Amino acid sequence: MRAIALRAAALTAAGLLASLAVAAASGPGGAWNPDRGDGTYVNPVLFADYSDPDAIRVGDDFYLVSSSFASVPGLPVLRSRDLVNWTIVGHAVPRLSPEFDTPQHGKGMWAPSLRYRAGRFWIYVADPDRGIYVTTATEASGPWTPLVLVKPMPGAIDPCPLWDDDGRMFIVHAWAKSRAGFNSVLTVTPLSADGLRVDGGDAQVFDGHANHPTIEGPKFYRRNGWYYIFAPAGGVATGWQTVLRSKNVLGPYEDRIVIRQGTTGVNGPHQGAWVETKSGDSWFLHFQDRGVYGRVVHLQPMVWKDDWPVIGADEDGDLVGEPVAAYRKPLMGAPIEAPQTSDEFEGRSIGLQWQWNANPSPDWASLSARPGWLRLASVSAPASTRSVFDLSAVLLQKVPAEEFTASVRIDATRLAMGERAGLVVLGRDTASIAVRRSAHGFVIVRSTGKDVDAAGADAEAPEAAGSGDALPTGVLTLRATFATGGRVRFYAIPDGGKPVEAGSEFIARPGVWVGARVGLFASAEAAPIGRVAARGFADVDWFRVEPFAKERKP
Repeated sequence: MRAIALRAAALTAAGLLASLAVAAASGPGGAWNPDRGDGTYVNPVLFADYSDPDAIRVGDDFYLVSSSFASVPGLPVLRSRDLVNWTIVGHAVPRLSPEFDTPQHGKGMWAPSLRYRAGRFWIYVADPDRGIYVTTATEASGPWTPLVLVKPMPGAIDPCPLWDDDGRMFIVHAWAKSRAGFNSVLTVTPLSADGLRVDGGDAQVFDGHANHPTIEGPKFYRRNGWYYIFAPAGGVATGWQTVLRSKNVLGPYEDRIVIRQGTTGVNGPHQGAWVETKSGDSWFLHFQDRGVYGRVVHLQPMVWKDDWPVIGADEDGDLVGEPVAAYRKPLMGAPIEAPQTSDEFEGRSIGLQWQWNANPSPDWASLSARPGWLRLASVSAPASTRSVFDLSAVLLQKVPAEEFTASVRIDATRLAMGERAGLVVLGRDTASIAVRRSAHGFVIVRSTGKDVDAAGADAEAPEAAGSGDALPTGVLTLRATFATGGRVRFYAIPDGGKPVEAGSEFIARPGVWVGARVGLFASAEAAPIGRVAARGFADVDWFRVEPFAKERKP
């Protein structure tokens, strides 16, 4: 009966997703809102780059953690009351190792797992160049303990722990071919009782080369006498979700595909978490690679049949589900919320949505120098810098929806000569609009960099922006409109004036393992050897993210 109800409730008719997406985007709760307000939701529940998600329930609350790679602080932790409406509550890693004092795109914190045991939250995570780490906390919002290197093994990635019924502890993990020289296998390692060190030899428990190539991202579970490893395979963009099961923790494991793209437009339903509500209903959170938007998060219904999970809508009864476009909510009565985006800079700290492009210095930003404003120091760029992509002092957040508008009101009057401050869309192609102090006064500068992560790439190139005349004041609003497909247009808006488009349309691209990001920067030209660069600053009144209304002029 549960399977029949599942198929009946799944809303997968052609054209439905597009119409629901419009409704979701225009609703309350942010630039993207999956809660339709009628007891149903539309996927994705997180239209933002929360890649490699893992999630658990503790009491009445659900918690989710995701990869953060080289962004600082790392490992964002989100909370929900219904698996649909999420907000950010903290980060598990406030700072990375000194290597990350400069941008290290694609490195850092990969594919964490989240568990709760003995009154503590546990996160196991890999740095692919070092090994597997653990951090714990009594509250999901932190503080979290300093990272402990549990398994020093470059190439070991995607770890997940399991506490067995007899008290033994294990982790399962995958391998990164770029570091280890191989992949497509899963390894189980026993750990000490405190979970802080290896306590035995590795056991290869599954080889996916034949039927599940690039198997990775494993999640370890125990149910009804079975050991389960949920692990995606087939590649991020085109793969499927595999489940392994065995009566022995070390195998042998039998395998089954439980959800795949099928007839839907949801490519590669990939890597996620099985979560149960208090009533025992099962749900599955996974990501979908959406290119410039990053790896967005979907919520799927899940049922068990003969001790195998069936995820999504199984319309043809073959026990292999397909992703649903919309569905009934797991729980009712939770408030409509969304991960934070806008920031008025009125508190004691910046919003939890912000991450730096590298380990920050305490003198890069201040909320106390001018109360109600964020002061960004103009940081000198190394002589080798080709783009904002290479700057450390860039304050960024995830692209939060398919379409949105990001605006910042900025006071650039205290910039020093040659310095600029403004708004950036950052990825492998990067574009910015900024206010620059020149010998002729304040001017708008618009720049674009192509393939900025590639060796030998050209430096960021300026574009014509407006008339090129000096502005009457250094206080104005800068805006970026983000339309479907990552099409971005930039505008400058003098106080009390009309928007003036700056430069040509920019097509955003993802970064290294992440989607495009949007944010703020203030920078100075590199100082000649033997001289100290003048250092000014810019003040930011607010940063606002709103739904992009096509019928409204920017």
